[in-house]
Amino acid sequence: MSIHLMVVASYLPKEVITQSQKLALQKLADSADDETRMSRPGLARLAAWVGVNEKRAITLVTELVAKGLVERVQTGKAGRAAVYRVFPNGIPPIPSTADLKARLEAQRAAPKNAAKARPGVKRAAPAKPAMTAQDVEDRVKDKAQAPQEKHPQGGFHAGNAGGDESRVPPVEPGEFQAGNPVGSTGGTPSFLGSSSVLPFPPTPAAGAAGEPSGEAGVNDQQDPAQGRGCSKHADKPASSCRACGTNPRAGRKRQQAQERDAARQANDDHWDQWHRDADERRRLADLRAGAVLEAQSAAKSAVRNWKDAARKKSSAPSRKSRRNVDTPTDAYKIEEAGERFGSAKAP
Repeated sequence: MSIHLMVVASYLPKEVITQSQKLALQKLADSADDETRMSRPGLARLAAWVGVNEKRAITLVTELVAKGLVERVQTGKAGRAAVYRVFPNGIPPIPSTADLKARLEAQRAAPKNAAKARPGVKRAAPAKPAMTAQDVEDRVKDKAQAPQEKHPQGGFHAGNAGGDESRVPPVEPGEFQAGNPVGSTGGTPSFLGSSSVLPFPPTPAAGAAGEPSGEAGVNDQQDPAQGRGCSKHADKPASSCRACGTNPRAGRKRQQAQERDAARQANDDHWDQWHRDADERRRLADLRAGAVLEAQSAAKSAVRNWKDAARKKSSAPSRKSRRNVDTPTDAYKIEEAGERFGSAKAP
């Protein structure tokens, strides 16, 4: 175990070694001898130290060998660990605190993405806040005196250069004029169509966009599955294609959409008819001023008649009482009781 080699490996800059490579180098230094710098860490312990699988650990060691930080002395076999020499070209010095601070300042000054950094470009420092009016005036003067970079203007070129040599061959047509055409904004050239000079673009023909012709009928609705297909089946839709809308799922979606539209339309028609009927009833009631009073009186009389009929029905004798009176046995008993009462009352 060599603490010195581990410290040296820990202070290697990130421009030289990655984090995974540094962990692998630290494990090799941890298992190395101080004098010979020979290390036999074992593949299992090396992979566990770095936190990768065995195949990735072998790749990291190969990358360290390519950078000259590690050298293979013996390859490993079944039952025998490989032998490595750490820092075969010499042990780097341990950086001091001043060196570490200088390295940190250089990292802060460097661009965030070195691959996108443009060489030779002087980056402007951030503007300091103006404290007084004089600072604002100085800033305006410095901006006015700074050389302005000339950017090429957009648009067409200025025509053929002067002299015998011309950039455009003489066989080209002579309609091309020098500079931008009349009405151009000077930006990116845009070539307009032939119909742009007309007040209105011409009406396309009936069959230009797959529309039915006048003979077939303008109001004829075409099934979406019978129209043009997708980008892969532009001429004719496929029998079962989701993009063309011919697969069963697309058919079910169209059917569900049609059912929803039909239900919504039926609901709208129902309530529209209800509102129209209500308006008609209200209009008729306004035309006949006494219709409401007549209806109320008719309703009251109907209720009164119903109550009278119910009262008469409740006051009438029941069928049982009538049957008891009309029975001969009951009549005989009543007559006998009357005779007894009369005989008892006589002197």
